Amino acid sequence: MAASLPPRSLPPPSVASGLDPYADLLRDTRGLRREQQQTREAWFAKLAHDKKEDLLFELEVLLKGIACFGNPRNHPGPSRKSAVVAQDYREPLVVAREGMSRIVTVSRLLLAERDKTFVFQRYLETLLPDDAARSRLVRGSVSQDTPEESLFVLRHGMTNLLEVVAGTTRLPRVPFRLFFALLNVAHREVSQSAFFSPVSALEFRPEFDRIGNPRVLELMRQVPGEHARRLVALTFLSLFRMLRYMTLLESGVRETKRPSGLVYLTLSVLRSDARALSGYLRQNAGAQLAESYEREVFRVPASQIAERYEALLAEGHRLMGIKGTLGGIAANIRLELRRAFEHDFPAPDSGASTEHLRAAVAHITGNLRPALQNAVLVLGKALGARLDEQGVFDDVAAKRTLSERLRRDVWMFSQIIRAFGHKASSLPGDDERWTGSSSLEFVREFLTYFRSMGYPLLRAADYPRIDPFIEALSALEETDLLDPDKLDRAVAEAGEFYGFLTDLFESISQRDELRGVPFDRRAAAEALKLYLGD
Repeated sequence: MAASLPPRSLPPPSVASGLDPYADLLRDTRGLRREQQQTREAWFAKLAHDKKEDLLFELEVLLKGIACFGNPRNHPGPSRKSAVVAQDYREPLVVAREGMSRIVTVSRLLLAERDKTFVFQRYLETLLPDDAARSRLVRGSVSQDTPEESLFVLRHGMTNLLEVVAGTTRLPRVPFRLFFALLNVAHREVSQSAFFSPVSALEFRPEFDRIGNPRVLELMRQVPGEHARRLVALTFLSLFRMLRYMTLLESGVRETKRPSGLVYLTLSVLRSDARALSGYLRQNAGAQLAESYEREVFRVPASQIAERYEALLAEGHRLMGIKGTLGGIAANIRLELRRAFEHDFPAPDSGASTEHLRAAVAHITGNLRPALQNAVLVLGKALGARLDEQGVFDDVAAKRTLSERLRRDVWMFSQIIRAFGHKASSLPGDDERWTGSSSLEFVREFLTYFRSMGYPLLRAADYPRIDPFIEALSALEETDLLDPDKLDRAVAEAGEFYGFLTDLFESISQRDELRGVPFDRRAAAEALKLYLGD
């Protein structure tokens, strides 16, 4: 089976990275030389198309989608019991064919008049009887000195591949090895493009990844320490990029007659990027924040340590809060994507109609967009700012959606806390039963749910007892045996949080944007079952 699309190792920081890691990520993760960057920027500036930014974004997502869609782990639909080698990949190949067709269409729109040259060349290739003359004609069309020439070459290769894939889909059955081989050839075609090769996870482009909100930019630059700034900038850029995938999905099903290719390839990119971000945060957040803090501490002269002790201690606690927030974001993204892909969207071979796809896209964007927006707001709060008051998501519809989502999450996690307290209180009190491994299972489950749902709620809701609650839960993780005293403390803190969430639920329901909007308890209960893996 194909491996997940690996994130390219982040490039070494440039000289100015400590000052503006956000600009470094926009510039360095593309893998282009400086002259190539300047050439591409000049080409993009001269494009006359009214929707050139949207078209270029769609093209690069589809090109990346070719690589991601070759990995069945990035396909939506319920888990399969049979091995990939035993499955028929004809319908997924049809989806890939539609995606390639859309790549060709978007390339034609960006090439504009140059596309006529391509059509004429294809016509000449069919007429020339001399093999040497045909070879010279082909060699003359493979130069990639400019973005326009690079796009021309990409259009040429994708058109030829489209013919091959279209012919292959006429077979009664397509085994996985054939499916993977065809998409791997397409992946190689994209990766060889000099100016259009977006095949790495966690890479960004200045044409469409710039963050326009000045408060977010200010927050990223205020984080102490080079590595910490880079980590926060990477998280913000990735979250905003995934929000843009939501917009592309919605516009794709609305404006494209045959949207299956665009939809499934975009979803595969979303799954790959989300997996890469959550994995990166889990593996690197603690180490990078610790390294930044260590460097800051060692910059303090020994004579000033006592004087600055309290400030350094407060900064350490702040970075621990940021680490917890990033871990919560990673866990929540994994949970949301698992639900969306395994429960909310049909598989590529499900035979879903266009209308069914439109309904499914509306459903998952309605769930994923507020989750991603909330992740942005929670990270902003961990950095000391209320981004909901800074114009980040300030339209009426966004406020209502975020409030509805927060109210549902508050109710869901309050039910989890209640169940945790009930299980803890029903345990026998004798020492032998406390030490059993089975007694720890419900504690482990609760800690898992807390990381993915509870911690973001603590940050989003300004819970006043956040430190005692986290300390009580951390104490449960520090032992392999169930300590009654530690468990009782955690249960007591959970009870305090439950009461807070109950009041918060009522408070959210009174917000202006939710007045007259009843709470759908049945839908929330169904969502809770999915989150719990029922």
